[in-house]
Amino acid sequence: MTTDPHPSSTEIAYASVGELLDRLEEGSLTSEQLVATLLARIEAMDTPTSPIALRAIAAIAQDALAVAVERDLERGRGTIRGPLHGIPVIIKDNIEALGLPGAAGSTALRDRASRDAPLVQRLREAGAIVMASANLSEWANMRSPHSTSGWSATGGLVGNPWRLDRSAGGSSSGSGAAVAAGFTPLAIGTETDGSIICPASLNGVVGLKPTVGVVSADYVVPISASQDTPGPMARTVTDVARLFSVLSGQPLQHHQDKEIRFVAASNWRTGHVATDEAFEMLLLYMRSAGELIIDREVASPGDQEGADELTVLVAELGEDLSSYLAARPGAGVKSLDDVIAYEDANAAIEQPHFGHEFFTVAAAAGGRTSSEYQAARARNLMWAIDTCLTPALIDAEVLLAPAYGPAWKSDLTISGHATAMSSGSTMPAAVAGWPIASVPIGLVDGLPVGVTILGRPHDEWTILAAARRIEAVVSATTQLPRPSFHPPQRG
Repeated sequence: MTTDPHPSSTEIAYASVGELLDRLEEGSLTSEQLVATLLARIEAMDTPTSPIALRAIAAIAQDALAVAVERDLERGRGTIRGPLHGIPVIIKDNIEALGLPGAAGSTALRDRASRDAPLVQRLREAGAIVMASANLSEWANMRSPHSTSGWSATGGLVGNPWRLDRSAGGSSSGSGAAVAAGFTPLAIGTETDGSIICPASLNGVVGLKPTVGVVSADYVVPISASQDTPGPMARTVTDVARLFSVLSGQPLQHHQDKEIRFVAASNWRTGHVATDEAFEMLLLYMRSAGELIIDREVASPGDQEGADELTVLVAELGEDLSSYLAARPGAGVKSLDDVIAYEDANAAIEQPHFGHEFFTVAAAAGGRTSSEYQAARARNLMWAIDTCLTPALIDAEVLLAPAYGPAWKSDLTISGHATAMSSGSTMPAAVAGWPIASVPIGLVDGLPVGVTILGRPHDEWTILAAARRIEAVVSATTQLPRPSFHPPQRG
């Protein structure tokens, strides 16, 4: 049995949004008490001097308790702003919000003025309390091929709540770890390729990367306009659906009786034996529950597809980050060239473990006007949509594959990537801009693993309906305890 490091907050820390809303409505809990309890938990478990030192949190909103009091007063007057009234949420540190750094983990942006991104405005309008921002892989992990996921110059290295020396994934490391650790019921991550799905899988939570453009990416520190999107993370599919409804401005849908035909990608595997066996067991349980699952070989990304995606990302990074920095209020770096110069001048802080090779390539890439970019983008889209996804889903609604193997050990000396532990399912969705989700399916050696659910563009509600069915099967067949916060292990 796991002993929670902060037992006085455990009950509230792991309550669902629905449970919290019920308690707020009946008066057995106030938003002030809720936020104060979670902030005390963060103080006890996340700070560098705490026994756990998870480092999932980048900054606390100084007005969090005051806003909570305001939400309580509004509730007392019978005024409910929206479906998340009085519920705290944590946003990734590359998303701008008044009172939070929006620094993308970089000291170059630490004291730069910030604004409320449109997605933050939606959260506030829905009554949510923007309580804190989450640490991340600096600049959303598009800086060096030798980077360690979860490290930033401003926040240090995020730990995994299941085992503290393991990776929390990237680049939404802190968002995934904060949800798993019970710091918040809801978090926002961002994804360019795998940056919501990876930390969701490694931290044992639910994540949804929506169709690109469905959730506004304005005032979010960018990598690539063709692939970037914010998305919701939570401990249950229902809570992810609640948050997605607010972020997208779409009515909450359930689709309990919707017919869903599943395709299982028979050749997409992580290469980690126990993880792939857990996926096969899930398929067996789903078939026993009456789900229609078609086994199908699906086109896999090769060296050319990977090279093309990198060509696209560095070209768009060179344009999009410079445009963003030039338009962001306040003094400081105004272009990618400025960032490179700043990081070279402050290398001891910004580059103690790895460099910024991708930034250097992006600065010289020539942007979207280069023929190399245009050819790579055309090939990439043709592969992702015409060769891979459209044939895979020709007679089905969603495509299933294992997500990632169990969390690998973080290593700031020799970098922290483990590409061989991924099925590669995030890449076609990323290139095409299509939606994909991750749902926990079990533990391997005490560490979570997940399944990816990929669907057609603007069909997030079908993906979420499929995710609910998978979640129900897992709940009925597999024990998924809370994180164990184990210290580092030898070997």
